[in-house]
Amino acid sequence: MSTPHVLVVNAGSSSLKYSLVDATTGETPGDGLVERIGESSSTLVHQGPGGGTRTEGAVADHEAAFRLALDAFGEHGPDLAAYDVVAVGHRVVHGGEHFSQPVVITDEVIEAVTDLIPLAPLHNPANLSGIAGARALFPDLPHVAIFDTAFHQTLPPHAYTYAVPRDWVREHGIRRYGFHGTSFSFVSQAAADLLGKPLAEVNLVVAHLGNGASISAVRGGESVETSMGMTPLEGLVMGTRSGDVDPALHAHLHRELGWSLDEIDRILNRESGLKGLAGENDFREVLRLRDAGDPAASLAFDVFCHRLRKYVGAYYAVLGEVDAIVFTGGVGENAAPVRSASLAGLSRLGITVDGTLNEGRVAGPHAISPANSAVAVLVVPTNEEWEIARQSVAALP
Repeated sequence: MSTPHVLVVNAGSSSLKYSLVDATTGETPGDGLVERIGESSSTLVHQGPGGGTRTEGAVADHEAAFRLALDAFGEHGPDLAAYDVVAVGHRVVHGGEHFSQPVVITDEVIEAVTDLIPLAPLHNPANLSGIAGARALFPDLPHVAIFDTAFHQTLPPHAYTYAVPRDWVREHGIRRYGFHGTSFSFVSQAAADLLGKPLAEVNLVVAHLGNGASISAVRGGESVETSMGMTPLEGLVMGTRSGDVDPALHAHLHRELGWSLDEIDRILNRESGLKGLAGENDFREVLRLRDAGDPAASLAFDVFCHRLRKYVGAYYAVLGEVDAIVFTGGVGENAAPVRSASLAGLSRLGITVDGTLNEGRVAGPHAISPANSAVAVLVVPTNEEWEIARQSVAALP
């Protein structure tokens, strides 16, 4: 009997990432990425059973990108008709307070996601474009929206509430929402499995570290605190995002330098973080420069790890008891120096890293803490596409 497959879609403002995913096993028979949509020279990289292929040419919009992807499936495989494709699963960044679960997309859902554009002006419009393009080409399949923010709808009021006038929340939705929800959901379950305990019985501090980075306190499978806020700018230092800064910084720069709020926002989102400190947002390059003695890269590394350590300690206090610290994401899974430096000096909390285990290369979920540690330290590769596929199938009527 064939197993259900989901075409998983992640639409950016000028990109379309797609994967055919076995919802049961997580296997990916084919996937691809269309970049520079809307520009004169777009590219498609497609991976099928016979290997990879790359094509170039103008792609006008997301519907045209989907047509290009379908052509690639037809020419290079796998043949979509040979699989039991039961849904198209769409990553949607911001679900606000409306969506705490994945939902089958209807016109009403489209309207609600559109209404949330002010909270995610860079992301939700692109997600909507991807949905529109996919619905046009797959009209007979159910389409499911999986929201980055949904996992964090379990945050208690004292965690999601900012100390601002109450009508800001009621009238404008000003509150903490959190992101990276599909990653946190997948990794939390995988960490519990590695610990050999039911998810409902474990407390975890999970750090998703990539070009975007956030950390969450997860109690019994539910998010009770997270570092990203109303937008993905708050919290940890990231590739190009500043993370936490003094809220008065915007007003100061506006008064002293005459910069517009839009310009300040652009710099904090696109020119700050590791890029602002070291001139590079790729952590591999930051590590290379640090190893070569570059003082700016060394400072960027120290700032990144110091901020992360502060959050680990804070979330330990939030949870009271912690079963494991979990690293995931491209940096979390691959940058051993980050893991050791960010947890250094926490042995009094029962948190230690085994140097040999930390430096080793292991493909799947594994521990890097000494045996019988009071708090396990785990590295768990994330698989957001598989999580979107699983949640899409679960949402079908």
